[in-house]
Amino acid sequence: MANLRDIRRRIKSVKNTAQITRAMQLVAASKMKKAQDAALAGRPYAHLMAKVLGPVAGRIVDFEHPFLEERTTTTRGIIVVSTDKGLCGGLNSNLFREIPAKDESVKYITVGRKASQYISRSGRGLAADFTISDSIHFMEVKAVIKFAIDLFINNEIDSVEILYSSFVNTLRQDSRLVPLLPLTSIEDALQELGIDSTNTDDREMNYEPSAEAVLKELLPLYVRRQFFSMVQGAKASEHSARMVAMKSATDNANNLIDSLTLDYNKARQAAITQEILEIAAATASNG
Repeated sequence: MANLRDIRRRIKSVKNTAQITRAMQLVAASKMKKAQDAALAGRPYAHLMAKVLGPVAGRIVDFEHPFLEERTTTTRGIIVVSTDKGLCGGLNSNLFREIPAKDESVKYITVGRKASQYISRSGRGLAADFTISDSIHFMEVKAVIKFAIDLFINNEIDSVEILYSSFVNTLRQDSRLVPLLPLTSIEDALQELGIDSTNTDDREMNYEPSAEAVLKELLPLYVRRQFFSMVQGAKASEHSARMVAMKSATDNANNLIDSLTLDYNKARQAAITQEILEIAAATASNG
């Protein structure tokens, strides 16, 4: 009977675990939907920006901006966007595989506790670490990219790259290392925004204070919006990976419960059979 008690305890423990992982799966699914909706909600803003500011690029010649400055890269700046918590499968481990070797000159800016712990533990240069809430407020993201831009403008780093988990679909998240600064050209930057720099408009337009000033403000906005979009994708990837991992854990727990229930029934049947044999043997000896 002790064996039966042990099996019952294990079944109860696994059932409790399955309830927890099931709840975490549902929470992650809800957060994933919100993260996807937030990413889609920003598209009308970009389209309106393109509609209003599209003609600016075609009217400017020999435009200069620090973001367009060509440099020889000696020290790279990499923003690593990871998760604060675990239980999301191999999402973070796959991300960390894309981190350059230690012998390269790199300054790291981390978003998420897992990245800061990995960078510190591996002895790499950690310039700053940030945390961002699940609701992803723009001001939180702006603080991260502002820190990186300041390092870039002050020539402490020669490039800004983003390492994050790109959301493809619920079952797939790709680790991507994307260069952000310096921008290769003004045309490429505007094309990423959906702005056609070759667009010609015969109407007379006045820009206050000037077309150059408008475009000067547009480029930092472009960089911030690009990074904000990447962080939103990384959050969607996190919740998706956690949902899949928790679903797998729940399924494994249910399979284990079925197996333990079968073992329990077999042990119980064996115990009953043994009792019947002992009663039959006792009856025969008394007869």
